[in-house]
Amino acid sequence: MDHQTTHQAEEDARNEDILIWLNGRIVPKADALVSVYDSGFMLGDGVWEGLRLYDGTWAFADEHLDRLFEAAKAIDLDIGMDRDGVMQAVLDTAKANNMTTDAHARLMVTRGVKTRPFQHPSLSRQGPTMTIIMEHSKPRIARPIRLATVPHLRGLPMTQDPKLNSHSKLNCILACIAAEKAGADEGLMLDVHGFVNTTNACNFFIVRKGAVWTSTGDYCMNGITRQKVIDLCRGNDIPVFERNFSLVDTYGADEAFLTGTFGAQTPVGSIDGRQIGNGEAGPVTLRLRGLYKDLVAEGRK
Repeated sequence: MDHQTTHQAEEDARNEDILIWLNGRIVPKADALVSVYDSGFMLGDGVWEGLRLYDGTWAFADEHLDRLFEAAKAIDLDIGMDRDGVMQAVLDTAKANNMTTDAHARLMVTRGVKTRPFQHPSLSRQGPTMTIIMEHSKPRIARPIRLATVPHLRGLPMTQDPKLNSHSKLNCILACIAAEKAGADEGLMLDVHGFVNTTNACNFFIVRKGAVWTSTGDYCMNGITRQKVIDLCRGNDIPVFERNFSLVDTYGADEAFLTGTFGAQTPVGSIDGRQIGNGEAGPVTLRLRGLYKDLVAEGRK
């Protein structure tokens, strides 16, 4: 069975020679190295953010930086730079790579190099490690995504808050593995009450009788593209609900789609072997995709 991911991109030979921003320096890919004592490598102790470049503009950069700094504050991590400094680093990296459109940046900040290989944050004494990986990246989704419901849940805030964009992604990776072994592309994850929540990598929406449904948002990543879709629905007379709903509701949906910074709105063709609608991108999904493209274009003016 053919397999694809929601972050599948066209092959681009230019990515073999990209330059990486690492702790204030822009270096060749082969030289962008981090210590084995780094708290991110050792413990997943860090936060990250993804941004997308469209025609010279980093889409919704303010919201992405808000989320990065909020996450850093939540884990008591001093990034060591202000917002302007972080944005300038993004701009400098794009310029060094001659990137003007169809690029994706992954900003990663960890608590830095440890003096000894143990958990306590006080052992990270050299300041944070920060890097920006920027690639030429054009999504290439050959067909609608296949989902499989997995046993791995998005948990309670007091365990590891799903709203936090942390480096500790093992729960989601295990969900992805389970889905792949079930013959799907990505895992559909439930919340602690058994309601449909999100996939292992993207926010999840369904369409029923012209209305758009998504989860309450209590147990999923606070997706910026997710919020833009909700806002677009509200601004264009498309009924939208953030609500609890079940797999029964989901299997009977007319359409389903995923949202994320990389793929924007990606159609879902089947869930647990049930075809959703006609198995292709539906009219509401396509309308929202067009509205989102217009919104991104407005931000470039």
